[in-house]
Order: sequence, then C-alpha cells, then structure tokens
Amino acid sequence: MSEIGLYAIRLAFLATVFGIGAGIYSGVTRRADWGQVAERAVYAVLILLGVAMVSLFWALGTNDFSLEYVARHSARSMTLGYRLGALWGGQAGSLLLWAFLLMAFGSAGVFSNRRSQSALIPWVAVVLLANAGFFIFLLEFLTSPFESVPAGQVLSDGRGLNPLLQHPVMLIHPVMLYLGFTGFATPFAFAFAALVTGRLGTEWFRTTRRWSLFAWLALGAGIVLGGRWAYEVLGWGGYWAWDPVENASLMPWLAATAYLHSVMIQEKRDMLKTWNVILVGLTYSLCLFGTFLTRSGIVQSVHAFTDAGWYKPLFLGYVVFSVVAFSIAVFARRKQLQSPRKLESVLSRESSFILNNWVFMVLLAVVFGFTMLPVFSESFSGERLTLGPHFFNQVTGPLALILLFLTGVGPLIAWRKATPRSLWRQFRWPLFSGLVATFVLAVIFWRQVGYWSLTCWGLCAFVTGTIAQEYILAIRARKRVHGESSTVALRTLLSKNQRRYGGYIIHLGVVVMLLGISGSAFNVESLENIKPGQSAMMREYRIEYLTADPILAQHYGGATARLALFRDDSPLAVMEPEKRIYWLEDQPTTIPSIYSTWMEDIYVIVNAIEEDGSATIKIYRNPLVNWIWAGAIIFGLGGIAILWPHPPRNTPGRAA
Repeated sequence: MSEIGLYAIRLAFLATVFGIGAGIYSGVTRRADWGQVAERAVYAVLILLGVAMVSLFWALGTNDFSLEYVARHSARSMTLGYRLGALWGGQAGSLLLWAFLLMAFGSAGVFSNRRSQSALIPWVAVVLLANAGFFIFLLEFLTSPFESVPAGQVLSDGRGLNPLLQHPVMLIHPVMLYLGFTGFATPFAFAFAALVTGRLGTEWFRTTRRWSLFAWLALGAGIVLGGRWAYEVLGWGGYWAWDPVENASLMPWLAATAYLHSVMIQEKRDMLKTWNVILVGLTYSLCLFGTFLTRSGIVQSVHAFTDAGWYKPLFLGYVVFSVVAFSIAVFARRKQLQSPRKLESVLSRESSFILNNWVFMVLLAVVFGFTMLPVFSESFSGERLTLGPHFFNQVTGPLALILLFLTGVGPLIAWRKATPRSLWRQFRWPLFSGLVATFVLAVIFWRQVGYWSLTCWGLCAFVTGTIAQEYILAIRARKRVHGESSTVALRTLLSKNQRRYGGYIIHLGVVVMLLGISGSAFNVESLENIKPGQSAMMREYRIEYLTADPILAQHYGGATARLALFRDDSPLAVMEPEKRIYWLEDQPTTIPSIYSTWMEDIYVIVNAIEEDGSATIKIYRNPLVNWIWAGAIIFGLGGIAILWPHPPRNTPGRAA
C-alpha cells in the first residue's frame, strides 16, 4: 500500500502541472474543451490524493513501521483512533491532509458551478491546482509520508504520538482548522478568476458565499476546540494564551468575519467591491501564512511541527508569490472595482458595517504585529522581544468591546440614511436593557471588577435586547399579517430569511461566549501542599487529600491524587488529577481533574507527590468558563440555520 500511496502523489503532481497548463491555455484562447481538461485534472488530483490518504491510513492502522512516518508518530500501544489520527500529527501527514481537503473543497466548488460559471472555471482550476501543486511538491521532494526506513533499522514498535495530542479533541481540532484553511481556497480561486476575466459583478461572491461561510464556521469551531483541548490537557487552567499558532488561526478568521459582513453591503448597495476582493485575498493569504508559521520554526510554540530551516524560504516565498499575484490582479482591475454608489450618511447601516470592518482590521493588525514582534525585533536588534497574554488582553480588550457595541448597533440602523425618529424607535428598548444591566451589576459588583467586565456585561445586555427586539417585531408582524402562531412564524423567518435571523443566533452565541470570557475577572488560584487527611480551602469549597495511587499503565507511569471536594461540608465529588511520565517519549504531563457546573469550574492539578507523602496541588476556580463552550454551540447552531437547505419560495412576496 505504501508504494501505491507514493506513486499516487507523483501522479497527482504531474496532473497538477498538466491541469495548470490546460487551464491557462483555455483561459487565454477561450477553448472550452481545454477548460474541461483542467476541470477533470482537478477531479483526478482529488482521487489520487484520496488514494494516498487511504494508503497512509492503512500503514498507520496496520503498524507498518517500515515507513519512517509511522515509526515516528505511531506505536502499538496507541488505540486505533489515535494511530489513524497520527496522520495529521506530523509534518508530512498534515501536508497531505491539507492538500486533500483543498482539492475536496475545490472539486465540489468546480463541479457545482461548472455550467453556471463556465467562463471562470478554467482559471478557478488553475488557482486550485497551483495551490495543491505546491503542497504536493513538498510531499514529493522534501517530506514524503511514504519514505521507508532502511531495511536493517526497522524496529518492532514506533516512537508514538506526542502524549499531549492523545486526546479525543485532537482527533477533531486539526481537521476543523484545515477545513477552514483549505475551504477559503475556493472563494480565493473564484475571486482571482473574476479578476482575470473581468467578471466582477456579484456572481463570484454569490457563488462562493456558502463556501466562505462553511469555511468560516469550521475555522471558528477549530479555534474553540483548540481552546477546549488546551483547557483540559495543558494543565494551566486557561484556554487561550495568545500563542503564535493560536494567533495563526485567529487572524484569517478575523479577516473572513470582516468579509462576510461587508459583502452584504455589496449585495444590497453595490458598494465596497475593492474592499471585498481584498478581504478574500487577505483571508486565504493569512491561511497560508498561518500554515507557514506552524512549520517554519520562526516562532516558538507548543503547537509547532518543526524548525526545519529549508521550509522558511520556500514556504515564505510561496506565500509572498500568492499575495503578489493576487495584488497585481486587483491593481489591474482597480477601475472596474470602483463602486458606482457612495456612502450617503454616517447614520446608516452601511456606515456601521464599514466601521465594524475597520475595527476588525485594526484588531488583525495588532494580533499580527504582536505575534511577529519576536521575529522583527531579532532581525533589527538581535534580541527576541516577546509579549505575554496580559499585554495582548490590554490592547485587544477595548477593540472587542467596540465590536460588541457595533454588533448591537448594526441591525438597528436603516440602510442608506436613518432619521432621528427611527433611531429613537429602534434604540430605546435595547439601550434601556443595556443601561439597566450596567447599573444593577455595577451596584452588585462595586469595586470587584474593572471597566472591561462591567462594560462587557452592559453591551451584552444591549446586543441581546437588539436580537430579542428583531425577533419579537418580526414574529408579531407575521402573526398580524398571516395569522401564524409564534412557532410557525419563527420557523418561517428562519426559512425565508435564514441569513438574517440565523446571523442573529450567531451574534447571541458571541454574546454568551464573551460573558464566559468576562468571568475571568473572578478567577482565583491557589498553590497548596497538603498531607493525607489535610484540607485546602478556597472560599466555600474544601478539598481534602485522601491518598495517592500509582499508575501502572503500559506506556506511561506516575501517580493519581485522590481528592474529596466539598462545598460547605456537603460532598460534591472525588477528584483524581494525574501526574504522568510517558516512557517512550520521556515526557512528563499533567492531567487536570475538573468539577464543572454552569456557574464555575473547580480545576485541580497535581504538581508533585513529595517524599513525605504530601501532595503539591494547584487549585483554580474559573467562574462562567462553561459559558464559552455553550456560546460556541449556539454560534454553531446559528451557522447551521444559515447553511441549512430550504425549499425555494413559492410566492414572489417577501417575508415580513
């Protein structure tokens, strides 16, 4: 099977070269037959990469340690799920997954639009094949997943996957990130094709809107799952540390969020054409740049794959080439991208969306600049300057509040121009909700929290009031005009205007997540050393140390501390944090134990079991942290509501 996978990659590389040539020839000469050749090359590359994927899965599943990749990232002691998950646990396997998912998205996009967008398809195929071709080039010439171990050096077992990655979330998190990264290649390809052909109307983004939204949701899900993994595995009590690789996934998500908002202005008002094309190019370029950060070694990260020097110039050159090629295409079409309509009033929905996008861009610039500061400082001064999470929080916190405010403002302002009377009618109840919530919470938590948390709570109430008002008014209108029940009216709104009302569900998810983040203002942590029978106190909670039991597993050892958790002397749970050492990897890890409620988590790790039998434990109390995960679920449900296929309208009338 390994030989089949090896030759599948080689044939895929040849198919990309041939398909690129056919697509360019078709685009220049407008020969439809050669366009079909390029289209079929896309499908062929997908099939060949699929064969390579199956071959590597087979090698991992059957413990074929004659392959260096399997020997380095898998072991017999690992369960089948983690052995298969090792495909994206290393450099070569993750690149193969990247290329496969890119072509899976691309093939679906090409196939579904091969007739309606036939003029764009040859150039779309060129862009997709060029991107896939680069990754296939890496797999063929630099880091093959099918490289064999010399015959005399094959061992009976492998080194195994990094223990930190042997967690259920890591079977999903990388795949979701790659779905997001590669999913944006399809909108990028259609935007580039529109620039080359001069077909710069609304067709290209209407064609790719659902692709963009799916990729955006997948990337967002990957980011949240990464936070959940860090919270459960890394043992530091947090979920986001502004790590460079975390930021690498956040940056394209920010750009894509700006695009999904501003594209509505082009659709409604035929404005921001240049802005939207640039945002699509920026989003995918940041996806490539994030992949470069993960693999180049130019930043230190617990998530990075390698520090292999040859990746730096090659991958960075590829990113720069993509950016320059797209920028040249945008510059060449700058006159056609000029919008015929101008902003009519500062008090308009267009204005709020534009301001929203600029705040996103400032936030993106801050994250990019601070992430790359160590690289820039080392280049100019020879010293690597780094900024901790506190500095990121201080700078990005106010920007997040501005975005939260605009989330509530946007739906309340009319298109084109709003009047003072309409503003008062729309704003009074949401604004009242925000002011009342701010006042009440300020009285309750006076001098306990800072400005950020208090402002966040008030703005969350304001945005929630906006969402509730939009739904209530629309449901009342349908009940009055069509005589529908509230349930039927709600279902009709989600089916006939799913982007608008599904978007409100997404906004509600953001509100809940920010409430969860604001709970960090009340975080408490304590480091204790206690002997069996002794207790540590954290406000109304008491943790009693019962005993420590040795761990005698097949591929790791260590100890489990058994701790009884009480609230006001009422027993709640027995907590069992672990301290492990993995023999094969010679790597210690800390496995936390978490007692969760909707209001807070009690999070305990064991730092050490001392010679005198005592245990050094660290206790965290994390209020509202589970609201982050609940908000992410609401966010996902909003995305599903938007993407869910609905039957076409039977009547030309518009929904209320």
